[in-house]
Amino acid sequence: MLKKLFLTSWLSVYLLGLTSICFAGNQREEPLSNSVKAVMQKSISDLASPKLIFASQEEGQAWMAEMSQRLKKRMPNQAYREDFLRSVHYEATRAGLDPQLVMGLIQVESGFKKYAVSSVGARGYMQVMPFWVKSIGNPEHNLFHLRLNLRYGCTILRHYLDIERGDLYRALGRYNGSLGKPQYPNLVVGAWKKQWQYPLNKL
Repeated sequence: MLKKLFLTSWLSVYLLGLTSICFAGNQREEPLSNSVKAVMQKSISDLASPKLIFASQEEGQAWMAEMSQRLKKRMPNQAYREDFLRSVHYEATRAGLDPQLVMGLIQVESGFKKYAVSSVGARGYMQVMPFWVKSIGNPEHNLFHLRLNLRYGCTILRHYLDIERGDLYRALGRYNGSLGKPQYPNLVVGAWKKQWQYPLNKL
């Protein structure tokens, strides 16, 4: 009986560990045309302060309150949590992405761990591969910096969406380096829909 309980307990811990594994990005370095590189470089160099972009201040406050509550257990510090959410919303919106989708991607990629590093070297919240700094950034860019990491990640996902003509599943596959395999896109979309989807007509 004790042996059975031990095995059950060990299995539970093992499975829990599996569920916390991050499906870290493994974007593959590909040659970029000069025009694409210029567009991405311009996006990365943006220095504007992050802000919520909503039709009204009330909508922005409602979104922030709701998302902050959902994220509270993962990020207990309120000031940092709100800065994070403001930055996610700004960087996603300016890249033409749904901020809630980006939240789902971050959940799957890094589990909201700022200093996450994958086995292949992807870094930060959105698990950006370092070759992107050389390709579209500059050597001073720190991929663990909150806004820089989000800016790179959103710019890269936008690039993949453009390549795939809006096909989200294929774009997500490229982001993770698993193009053609359903597991990663399904995980991101599942996290987005179950944990972070937010109806704007809630007000």
